[in-house]
Amino acid sequence: MDLLWMIIGMLLLLLGIAGSLLPVVPGPPLCYLALLLQQLKVVSPFSTGFLMLWGVLVVLVSVLDYAVPVYGTKKFGGSRYGVWGCMIGFLAAFWLGPWGMVTGPFIGAFLGEVIAHRDSSRAFRAAIGSFTGFLFGTLLKLVTCIVMGYYLVLSLW
Repeated sequence: MDLLWMIIGMLLLLLGIAGSLLPVVPGPPLCYLALLLQQLKVVSPFSTGFLMLWGVLVVLVSVLDYAVPVYGTKKFGGSRYGVWGCMIGFLAAFWLGPWGMVTGPFIGAFLGEVIAHRDSSRAFRAAIGSFTGFLFGTLLKLVTCIVMGYYLVLSLW
């Protein structure tokens, strides 16, 4: 039965790492679930305090994932249109590979601000803020998932 929990845990980990890049899939919660599943093994690899700490971190990272792009956009003078444009731009351009993942959010935020009836210089500035916040949130999720993956892999030995 331990082998089953390890396999499911690794699959959830991989899905969680992918989810840290995809805004639709909740990456950190899936990686946390992978850690929790390891507790079902005959010998539980993690302490309760360790799991509680990671639970708090996952909630914090999930909240920051939504708050950071909004903060970046507001800090650079943008609106909600820029934030939504950033997310839609990412989804639309994700399939174009790494360049799409970099340019899509920026172009989406810029177009969102133009739609909000901003002049192009203010829209450009707000797009930079939204894009920066989006990248920071994505990096935060990715690092969180990779660190949880590290602990998951250690628990398998």
